[in-house]
Amino acid sequence: MRRLVETYQTTLLKCLALFLIINLVPLDLSAQEEENIRYENYVYLDNIRSVKLHVDGDPISLPMLPLNGGARFELSFDDLGPDVKTYTYTFVHCDKNWQPSPLTTMEYVDGFLNELLDDYEFSNKTLTEYTHYSLVFPNDDVTWTISGNYLLIIHEDDVDGKRLAITRRFMVVDYNSLVDIELKPVSPAMAGRLKTYHEFDFVVNHEKTPIRNPEREISAVVLQNQRWDNAIMDIPPTYTRGNSIVFDYQGRIAFPAGKEFRFFDLRTLRTRSLGIHEILRFGDHYEVVLDKDAKRGALAYLFREDLNGGFVIDNFDGYIPEVSADYADVFFALSSPTEYDDADIFIVGAFNDWRLKDKMVYNDAINSYVAKIPFKQGFHNYAYAFQPKGSRETDRAGLNLSELEGDWYETENEYTFLIYYHPIGSNYDQLVASLVYVSH
Repeated sequence: MRRLVETYQTTLLKCLALFLIINLVPLDLSAQEEENIRYENYVYLDNIRSVKLHVDGDPISLPMLPLNGGARFELSFDDLGPDVKTYTYTFVHCDKNWQPSPLTTMEYVDGFLNELLDDYEFSNKTLTEYTHYSLVFPNDDVTWTISGNYLLIIHEDDVDGKRLAITRRFMVVDYNSLVDIELKPVSPAMAGRLKTYHEFDFVVNHEKTPIRNPEREISAVVLQNQRWDNAIMDIPPTYTRGNSIVFDYQGRIAFPAGKEFRFFDLRTLRTRSLGIHEILRFGDHYEVVLDKDAKRGALAYLFREDLNGGFVIDNFDGYIPEVSADYADVFFALSSPTEYDDADIFIVGAFNDWRLKDKMVYNDAINSYVAKIPFKQGFHNYAYAFQPKGSRETDRAGLNLSELEGDWYETENEYTFLIYYHPIGSNYDQLVASLVYVSH
């Protein structure tokens, strides 16, 4: 009996130790991974393409869901090549500035982390072979229990260990906090911005939610077209008025309006569509030449439907776009009489996470900047960024789309307003309200 009791106690201690290892570690990453991880939308491996994270059923939505609302996210991506890889997923809670929260996993997770991503399909009758992976969550394995910012982390597991593959931001909003946003678009405070900027004031009403110290406990973030590269972060209130928290700044909550995005329609590779000059098929790949673009900085505003810089995977030539859509090398050309001495030109959009990855080179023979980028079939938006000479992907000075694209106040943009609440004594930022507004 004594030996049986000792065996039971030993087993119990081992189980307790395992529980503590799994649940009391903020994030299960090696020291090197923690050093290399980027708490933003990023692709770490060259073989991964066409990454999308959105609300399930709405492919152009911002990845944001209500807490305990029943809806789910969908992640999808392609791994170029015919082989199946082992991918696992986890996520970590972040503060309002997208740094890891000082929480243990058991404080925000219900279920198991580091689960296998096992929903995959092979490409079907495409020249470019790939394996398409998808993940819908929350699911039976894991969900979250609190609101706030989260980072989804995808690892590739192989014989050499784990490698970071993808990181993606998503948000969970606690609408039960009974906090709402009252928005007021205003004329830009600076006279020179009247025709080229969008500016906002707004009020956060919390009549049914007591907030003791709004100036310290409440802050806001504003996004334009779901972009984080030009988001206005960590905005404090201007003042309070009863149960209303006022954000009324002169020129701070303002964005260059831009113009409707350029686009090309690659939903078929059999005939030319909008924006496409020529389609070429070779033995193992397609090449697509777009119509030559011109600078639009000085041109008047012209409305046309766009995806606010986003993209949708689609294929008119097959039945299931996710696996029947092919890849093509797309050739861009931007007309310019001479090469800029002090600037580089990049192609940007949601397709490359608004990063300075796709740099153009000047071609004297056609007096144009040119570039080649692989795209999966679909409808794609893009823009040209005018950056200081020598700009790199790691630069965070902000994209200059105004020089080559121009700005006009009539442009239709999507703005997202996020309200964060950090009560005194709490150890994480709650996301308690959101509002999406489309300018006209």
